[in-house]
Amino acid sequence: MARQITSQTINPEDVIGWGVDADSRNDPTYPMRDRTVETGSDWNRPKSQRTDIEVLQSMEYNRRPAVFGTSVAPAGLSGMIRRAAFGYSESDWRHWLMLLGADRVNMVEGIVDDLTHGHLPNVPGEMGVRAEMRHNRNGLVKKAAIGAGIAVVAVALLGRNRSPSRRHLR
Repeated sequence: MARQITSQTINPEDVIGWGVDADSRNDPTYPMRDRTVETGSDWNRPKSQRTDIEVLQSMEYNRRPAVFGTSVAPAGLSGMIRRAAFGYSESDWRHWLMLLGADRVNMVEGIVDDLTHGHLPNVPGEMGVRAEMRHNRNGLVKKAAIGAGIAVVAVALLGRNRSPSRRHLR
């Protein structure tokens, strides 16, 4: 059976709890929200940490916390992506996707930096292949098979797309 929907006006006086937060004197969170009112606390903000490097800050906050991490300054292409990401609000999915992308770009930049300094990165060791082999052998075999399949398809597609002028040069 179809239920008929009727529009009704709601009388706020009939709804229990309606407007409970309308009076700030009856709101237990009010003193915390209104930082201009003295709350009886004698807490003073600590002296802000000084920094010698660029620290990116969300647009949602008007100042940094007293202490914050400064391990790596944004640099290169990943730094440019991070700076652009902080142009968006934290509630915007573009902010987070750009930061995830910047992490991936930073990983490639790190490998290139290692290679330019003559250090060959131990990619299987850094990916935990030994632990994966010991504790999740089936998963490792599945990942290797998928990776090999993707590599075979990529090589086949790249080989097929050679131009005719390059073929007769062989």
